[in-house]
Amino acid sequence: MTKHEEEGRSVSKIVVMTSGKGGVGKTTSAAAFAAGLAKRGYRTVVVDFDVGLRNLDLVMGCERRVVFDFINVLNGEAKLSQALIKDKRLDNLFILPTSQTRDKDALNRGGVGKVLDELKKEFDYIVCDSPAGIETGAVMALYYADEAVIVSNPEVSSVRDSDRILGVLQSKSRRAEEGKEPVRENLLLTRYDSDRVERGEMLSVDDVLEILAIPLLGVVPEDQAVLRASNIGQPVILDAESLPGQAYSDAVGRFLGDDIPQRFLKRERRGMFQRLFRRSA
Repeated sequence: MTKHEEEGRSVSKIVVMTSGKGGVGKTTSAAAFAAGLAKRGYRTVVVDFDVGLRNLDLVMGCERRVVFDFINVLNGEAKLSQALIKDKRLDNLFILPTSQTRDKDALNRGGVGKVLDELKKEFDYIVCDSPAGIETGAVMALYYADEAVIVSNPEVSSVRDSDRILGVLQSKSRRAEEGKEPVRENLLLTRYDSDRVERGEMLSVDDVLEILAIPLLGVVPEDQAVLRASNIGQPVILDAESLPGQAYSDAVGRFLGDDIPQRFLKRERRGMFQRLFRRSA
């Protein structure tokens, strides 16, 4: 029984993590977000839609365990149960990797819809790691979304491209086609550096919100902990001592309805003793 069923809610949700521009930390965010939902007790699967540029399995630390993938399932070459990889750290977390050798055209709307319908029977949340922009894989993930997390850096080009993604969500999603309640949109601002904001080298949070006009889910500060977590194949949210780990945990809580004040709008400076202690740890 899924947690939604225990709570009397049988409908699972498809959450797309998307961005207009590459390199903003979208896959890092998808992995962290899925792990955060699983930590909260929700049965969660994170699906890689970035066919040909597969990175989710690396960030999740399961690249050596990939035998079958999303495209194998779409083509009837493997069952969904054969392609799903169970995370070794969190009982409620699964990964559906994609192909590194096919191209984007391997995805088709009908096949993707069937796989997502199958996943809905087993999981509370289906987190889709969408490619950047509006190419085939991205549009496919956006089409089926119930909720969207727009991942953006506080830079003009990233925010402008995110605004374009919002337009696609509002006009080309299945919910828009069927006249249903719109896809719920939230902003996750990553790689935020308050020092650079003060020097005028980055947009402020208020600047970004004025342009995009969607709710702010969280602000993830620029921090080396993200790179360290990626290098060891661990979602950064599992590093509870790190600022990004705490920021993602807060964002997941807000997504689930918790009233959590925004943090990390200004850089928290550690003293020498704290830095030395963390380095030795």
